[in-house]
This record gives sequence, structure tokens and C-alpha cells, in this order.
Amino acid sequence: MTITAIVGANWGDEGKGKLTDVLAVHSQFVVRYQGGSNAGHTIINEFGKFTLHLLPSGVFYPETTNVIGPGVALNMNKFKMELQELVKRGIHEPKVCISDRAQVVLPYHILFDELEEERLGSSKFGSTKQGIAPFYADKYAKLGIQVSELFDENLLRTKLNMALDSKNILLTHLYNKSPLHVDQLMEELQEQAAFIKPYVCDTTVLLQEALSKGQAILVEGQLGALRDPDHGTYPYTTSSSTLAGFAAVGAGVPPYAINKVVAVTKAYSSCVGEGPFVSEIMTDEALELRKRGGDAGEYGVTTGRPRRVGWFDAVATKYGCQVQGATEVALTNLDVLGYLEEIPMCIAYRIDNELSTEFSSTSRLKQAEPVYESMPGWKCDISHIRTFENLPIAAQNYVLAIEKLIQAPIRWISVGPKREQMIER
Repeated sequence: MTITAIVGANWGDEGKGKLTDVLAVHSQFVVRYQGGSNAGHTIINEFGKFTLHLLPSGVFYPETTNVIGPGVALNMNKFKMELQELVKRGIHEPKVCISDRAQVVLPYHILFDELEEERLGSSKFGSTKQGIAPFYADKYAKLGIQVSELFDENLLRTKLNMALDSKNILLTHLYNKSPLHVDQLMEELQEQAAFIKPYVCDTTVLLQEALSKGQAILVEGQLGALRDPDHGTYPYTTSSSTLAGFAAVGAGVPPYAINKVVAVTKAYSSCVGEGPFVSEIMTDEALELRKRGGDAGEYGVTTGRPRRVGWFDAVATKYGCQVQGATEVALTNLDVLGYLEEIPMCIAYRIDNELSTEFSSTSRLKQAEPVYESMPGWKCDISHIRTFENLPIAAQNYVLAIEKLIQAPIRWISVGPKREQMIER
């Protein structure tokens, strides 16, 4: 039984999609197990540059089966658009299976997400307005709609009517908006359900059978450890667990079958959304790093918002690797730092005049100041290098220093956005 989990060690946007794309060539299944269309993975390969929000990152391999598990927030319209865009751009139609137990993001989830962020104003949480928080609120309030229920018209209408009883009160009295009507929702959902029907199956049975045959499975997390609602910077988090530990639940596989956890982190820090970000930098320093970062600058894949950027945060990353249970680490975007004479690294926090190397609760993080050490830069382009030993000594030392601070082995090093720009140690 071989399941590898690819997860984020930080706030998301670490480069998980690229690593999944690289490793998917050796996997029969790639599985999304949580989240929805509120974040995206950018993949650059021989077909071009692609942004995936719901589709698993194995869609570029014709022999790979891509699974949307029961833990995912399924936006059917986004799924359709994403799939059609792939085919439009000349990609073979991928093998995709959608769990009949997954629940769907409904139009009113997106509406309430937008209205609530607007109502909160300066106190907003930085939502991507994809309906994720209202979706999970309904899921755990037992008001959600499972994929299997889309095909029972009477049941679907009954459940929508139950949901609208309370939602229309909120719309009219809290947000001063017009009420919603079930007939309009039914028409939209039935049209979307007709499109996804050929992809729907019992993915739990599918993956259990794959395990019994010893087939390789990748489970792919969305966002990162610091956006987890239990272990992250709550309330500036997402609404589903971003940890590898949740993959067993969200994918429908036994926990003991996940024997490898690859935590992904950048060689510097980036963050989309609100909340404490201790190593954040501002002004011209931030503009320069943002301009050089990512594959086309540091901007949110889903929102297009400029990402907050900072120097590598060893405190946050060590914690992220710990709660993810990382067996190995992938360090991405090392090439980006090649313009610097010296590279600052946050090695500790100062909170109430005391030094700490532990990632604390949100209220304490808001008081934290970064403690930096600087390392020599390598001042050259490393994007063509394919072995660790051929990296400049300064770059090797930077990687080894991070490895020591985060207490987890760095096995993968990305030196560019393309599939082939990956060093395996």
C-alpha cells in the first residue's frame, strides 16, 4: 500500500501543484481530498501554463485517474469550465472521478460569502469569495447537498426548500437583499448535474480496490498547515483541514496507508489573505521580491491579489512540517533569491521581550517580531542546474541551514517553474 501526501507547510501557494505534477507520472491515482475552488495550483509543462482550482494535478497524464474525494467542496460550474478549458487547449480529456459523497457549492454559498465580507468591512477575513465558509457551515449543520442527491428531484427540492427557510430570512433582514426561489436553483443545479453525471462514482470503493492491488496514489492538499482551522492562525484560516492527517477522511483511505508526507515550502515566504505574518517585508524590498517570485510574480492564483511576501520563516515552517507529519520536504523557488547579496532568514520570534522558536497562538503571533540571521547569497542564475552538488556552495549552505532549522529532510529543490526544473537529493 503506497500513498504519498503532498501538502503545504505554510499559508498555501508553496508550489504543491508543480510537485504533484512531477510525481504523478509514477502514480495511478491523484486525489483532491479537501477545499474547493478557493485556491489554485499553477503548472507549467510542455503543453503550456495552466491553473487548476478543482481538478487534481495529475490531469496531464492520460493514464492517471484523477479523483475528487468526498471531502471536497465541489463547484460544478468551475469544474465544467476547468475541464473544458483543458480540452480547448489541446489536452486529452483526463480520467476524472467525482465522489458521490462529495457535497456541492451552491449559488447561495457564494452569495453569502460575498455579502458577509462586504458587511464585515475592515474586519473581513480575506475570503476568496468562492463560498467555502458558508459551504462548510451548511455541511456541518447537515444542510448540504451531496452529489448523489442531485439526481433525485423530489429530495433535492425538499432539501433546498429547507435551506431557504432560514437563508431568505438572512437575505432580507440582515443583508437587505431579495429572497431566493427554489425553481431557479433547481434549474441551474439540474443542468450542472447532467454535465458531471458521467464522472460520478463511489470513489471510496475505487481507491480501496487500488490499494488492494498495490497501486500508487497521490493525495493532494490545498492551502497549507497555517490555514488549518484547528492548527493554523485561526480565524484567518480556511474552513477545511489542510493537514495530511485529514487526507484519510477526505479521500476515503485508511490512515496507515499514507506512508509518505511531502511538505512543500518556498525558499522565502508568501501569503494571500489576512492574519499574522511575522516575517513579512514591506516597501521596495517587498516589491522586488514579489516581482521576481513565482512564475510571473507573486499574485494569488484564484484572486489575482498581490501576495504578501517575506523572508523564509523557520519558526512557522518547522511547525508546519511538524503538524503535517512531514517525512520529507520540497523547497521551491530557490532560484528566485539569486539576486541577493545577503539573504535574511527568520530564525526566531521575539514576544514580550523573550525569544521563542515555537509557533504560537494567533493572539501571541500578532505581538511577535522576527529575529533574523543573514546568509551569503550566490548572485547567479541556478535555473539550469539539475543536481544539488552543482549548486553554488552558498545555495547549498542555504538549503542545509533551512533543513537544520526545520528539522526535516529536504529531498526536492525547485529551481524554476517548469516540470524539469526540479532537483532530487
